[in-house]
Amino acid sequence: MSAAAGTYFEDIEVGTEEVTPALTLTEAHVALYRGLTGEPNDDPGAIPDLLPLCLSTGLGSRMVRPPLVVLAFMGFEWKMHRALRVGETIHSHSRAAVKRSMREGGVFMEDHEIIDQHGEVVQSGRLAFLLAKRSAASPSASTS
Repeated sequence: MSAAAGTYFEDIEVGTEEVTPALTLTEAHVALYRGLTGEPNDDPGAIPDLLPLCLSTGLGSRMVRPPLVVLAFMGFEWKMHRALRVGETIHSHSRAAVKRSMREGGVFMEDHEIIDQHGEVVQSGRLAFLLAKRSAASPSASTS
């Protein structure tokens, strides 16, 4: 009786902060992104605006904490503070900002920053998720 490891709504503590490992942005990242999105390549050294956000999501999967048990991605508010170039290195910093319990899950909002190799915030915003509750995900062992 082994359930997949995951971070449920109950596991989140408001104020908890996490930092991902770093990643250097390469021409290959840009080529893969542009191939998927069809975005034109006017400047080969430029990093597409949304690529760092996409990559920071993947960097989050390299954390020690098990991944969030997400029922739905509800949206985001996002700001680009400056453009990035191939060869720059990024990591992300996140802080659990808000939790609101619901019947079978809970809304979780995370403040998220993407930081360059100089420690400057280059993108930032807030992500909103609907997370599963552990109690809703696994039925009680005792039934009467």
